[in-house]
Amino acid sequence: MSIDLHSREVKKTGQIIYDSESLNIDKNLQKEENGLIRTDYLDVPFVRLALEHGGNKIMANTVATGAVLGMLTMKLDILLEIVRETFRKKGDEIVQANIKAAQAGHEYAVHECLSCSFTTGETAKPRMLISGTESIGLGAVVSGCKFYSAYPMTPSTGIMNYIAGKEKECNIMVEQAEDEIAAINMALGASFAGVRAMTGTSGGGFALMVEGLSLAGITETPIVIALGQRPGPATGLPTRTEQGDLLFVLHAAHGEFPRVVFAPGTPEQAFYLTNKAFEMAEKYQVPSFILFDQYLGDSTWTYDGFDMKKIIYNDYRLRGEKFQQEERYRRHTFTETGVSPLGVPGESEHLVVTDSDEHDEEGHITEDAETRIKMVRKRLFNKLPLIRSEMAPPMLYGNNKPDTVLVGWGSVYGVMKEAVDILAHDKNIALLHFSEIYPFPSADSFDYLAVLEDADIRVCVEQNATGQLARLMRAETGFSFDRQVLRYDGRPFTVETLLGELDDSIG
Repeated sequence: MSIDLHSREVKKTGQIIYDSESLNIDKNLQKEENGLIRTDYLDVPFVRLALEHGGNKIMANTVATGAVLGMLTMKLDILLEIVRETFRKKGDEIVQANIKAAQAGHEYAVHECLSCSFTTGETAKPRMLISGTESIGLGAVVSGCKFYSAYPMTPSTGIMNYIAGKEKECNIMVEQAEDEIAAINMALGASFAGVRAMTGTSGGGFALMVEGLSLAGITETPIVIALGQRPGPATGLPTRTEQGDLLFVLHAAHGEFPRVVFAPGTPEQAFYLTNKAFEMAEKYQVPSFILFDQYLGDSTWTYDGFDMKKIIYNDYRLRGEKFQQEERYRRHTFTETGVSPLGVPGESEHLVVTDSDEHDEEGHITEDAETRIKMVRKRLFNKLPLIRSEMAPPMLYGNNKPDTVLVGWGSVYGVMKEAVDILAHDKNIALLHFSEIYPFPSADSFDYLAVLEDADIRVCVEQNATGQLARLMRAETGFSFDRQVLRYDGRPFTVETLLGELDDSIG
């Protein structure tokens, strides 16, 4: 039973709500721990209340939702509005039955919950509730994305659903492709035609996209790719979480060309980094990745709001009169920065030509050795240092001169932060969190390598089996970690499990 399996994971401030009548278990489930009776068990007769007040046991879920809000001393206003909207098409009788069921659960919990004192109080200021996938979708919308193509694949589908919900309002075209090969090629076509374009997938779908990724590399076509990680190989654990695709993203596709990889740790970071992904893709004409995982994608966080003043939008394309005034246009002109003028086809008399074969400055196919050398230098060596200079170093949280440092990337940020807060009571500890992964950030603006070198214990925390960030750091900087804490069972770290692992690692 779930209660037996997970009750030890509940914090002292937590509450277990159950229905003893439906489960046929002891009504008085309170257990004794350390000589004290725990009072965090709340028995609510979900099914009975659903039958008595709603007329159908299927409304037990509505009762349960009302009970949870009662336990949290929250009002029912928003829930009742959701009930009215959700069941509106089923008629007023169903709406009213669900409202009564919700009210019954709420009143029961308020009366019975021993650890809560319900007060009406003033209504709190409304806050934004947003998930990781919704944040990426919102980031794309405010960044001017006008085309999104994808084949539905957990956990990236939420991005497509969110953007599709803004399709008419924001004049965005969303296309559900027949497969991931079509999805990336549609997005590349839209980008070549002059609009900001994006696609999203998971590891298995991205495996199909890699030839298209290479096409983006040689044609220097901007594209943003959101990749939601889940455990592999193959279908693996399709509804679980993992950080197993970092090295895949870094090395996918044939040939050598630059790319940008971001790995947000919170929905807020996901919002801003999606915006930066579009900016970098358009500015340097390269593929940009937003690498997240199922845990971050499906987690919901509350915020007062996002600061729209931080959103960057620059149109780097040649359009209209500006394009027409160009005396001569060559799509792949050699430049010191490696960035060539990006003209929009059809907006001037100039032809916009590119080729998936190696090409000259005009964009026409060539096998000339000297031209090949110049093109590789232009696409790779000229751009890469400039891109690297814009990558932010890891964030330091905790003591500025720690004896122990935890290092992680992506979604492990939250659990690492909480672990540091707990351990800081008796340890000199800090964390370094990487959210901008590749090109690997330099230590010029913040010498994070010095922080690591000066610490006594350095632990890398990752949700994969091979320590992919640790391997990347060693390759890029020469730094090696003393210890690693790795989890790869498809479940996210909890504070308790991480603290247990750290207790073994750092004492």
